[in-house]
Amino acid sequence: MSGVMFMSRKISSVHMICLLLMAVLISWTSAEVGQASGRSAVQCASGPAEDCVENMLQSMTLEEKIGQMVMIGIHGTDVDEKSLFMLHQYHIGGIILFDRNMESQEQVRQLNAHLQEQAGEKLPLFIAVDEEGGVVARMKEQLPPPPSAQEIGETGNPENARLWAEKTARALRNIGFNVNFAPVADIGTGRGRSFGNTPAVVTDFVQSAADGYEQENFIYCLKHFPGLGRGKVDTHLDSTVVDVSRQELMGWDVIPFQSIIREKNPADYFIMVNHATFSKMEEGTPASISRVIQTDLLRRELGYRGVIITDDIAMGALSKHYTPTDIALRAVRAGADIVLSCHVYQNGADVYLRLLEAVEKGEISEERINESLRRILRVKLSHLAEASGK
Repeated sequence: MSGVMFMSRKISSVHMICLLLMAVLISWTSAEVGQASGRSAVQCASGPAEDCVENMLQSMTLEEKIGQMVMIGIHGTDVDEKSLFMLHQYHIGGIILFDRNMESQEQVRQLNAHLQEQAGEKLPLFIAVDEEGGVVARMKEQLPPPPSAQEIGETGNPENARLWAEKTARALRNIGFNVNFAPVADIGTGRGRSFGNTPAVVTDFVQSAADGYEQENFIYCLKHFPGLGRGKVDTHLDSTVVDVSRQELMGWDVIPFQSIIREKNPADYFIMVNHATFSKMEEGTPASISRVIQTDLLRRELGYRGVIITDDIAMGALSKHYTPTDIALRAVRAGADIVLSCHVYQNGADVYLRLLEAVEKGEISEERINESLRRILRVKLSHLAEASGK
């Protein structure tokens, strides 16, 4: 299927759900805000999809916009005073859960429902999880994980990637998730996390996995751009330098990402950027805060128009060298749309406050924030109105 045909069909579906989304927005706000968003809802529902995005964007305060660009981890197995403070004070747009939050399928279903119900924002939350399969999977005893990417790749049949993606999407949606940080598009990554050791194999399996998630209308995330297969140090621990030429990178590591960008609707998936430093692209600067990697390569050269999310900013490759406030400013200037802070509430607060300060001081323009919001809104418009059930 051509990218043009796919885009056309997807945009039509966005038109159809605009009215439903507006009902969602009204029900999620206070009476005063609800009246204001209700007025834009009528305009949005009667216009094209991009008008819908613009109307919603215009209805949001700067504080609400900044919050949509932050995804945090929470603590505990249900909402509590601290998690609600984060959601309400900083207008947080996305949550990621870990084993610390997950005891049983029913408990997770209730937690995610409570998060959506009590967030109090105009838009549903992204609620994400890492359910790659193999060693990277959550709540394994209560939610049987998929096979690892390596095990699926070793079957030699990309159709298995599609089937497991569909099954995983259904299982995650059943307990309230709407984003999976998978599939891994890296080539030759260790610990069973890669589908294979060549661009051709990884591309075939990643494309099939993407097809499976799309069949279930479930948001997926390619990671870790521009590829982590050559990294020698685990970026959870510290920095790693990939010292290969741009030509080598484009001719090997980037190929699986490029294939999805060419074929798929950018409103269907995120791309996560890693923390490795690609020294011949931008010396001394990790990809997650590199404008050369995110804007020059991913946006301009490869033509990606969807959401860019950083890997977790608490990972050693960043946190040992930069503060959360430094990371926030650098990441958004580089081109990121969402900054991911998985573990420490204060880090998430610092990210939000630094981005807000940067706009207020003119270090980042509000139009730059609006660019990210348009991309985020397109995804939420396309996927979360029906799923929210509001």
